Amino acid sequence: MKNYAIFQTPIGKITVAENGRAITNLLFAGEKPKPDWTEQETDLLKKAGAQLAEYFAFERREFDLPLETEGTPFQRSVWDALQDIPYGETRSYGQVAAAIGNPKASRAVGMANHNNPISIIIPCHRVIGANGSLVGFGGGLDVKDYLLTLERKNSETV
Repeated sequence: MKNYAIFQTPIGKITVAENGRAITNLLFAGEKPKPDWTEQETDLLKKAGAQLAEYFAFERREFDLPLETEGTPFQRSVWDALQDIPYGETRSYGQVAAAIGNPKASRAVGMANHNNPISIIIPCHRVIGANGSLVGFGGGLDVKDYLLTLERKNSETV
């Protein structure tokens, strides 16, 4: 059983879901909660909404939320590595593959990124093409560009 809440952000409505213990999903505008989820703003979802608001207001660089992801061991290793990419910085798919000890797995890293269930909080937007191009993002490339620009601007103010 999952609960979810919808939050208005500068990039549109974001839905965040939790399972009673941890945040499990973040959906962008246009993505629908699963039919068995219940819209109910729990304390954990309020905390997630507050931290997202702080992130968009340049007041938060790291999220402090319990997270639970469902995925293969490989996917989880990628999602863990994404959380090690510093705020305001980017890495290529190949660099993430090397970081998890599998330097030839850049395409698989891309697929794991695509399947990241908790975007923004697990910052898959910080992964870019080897040539520096913005490639692939569930929220759309305009949202990816927005998030990277937000972080870059906030990094410059310190």
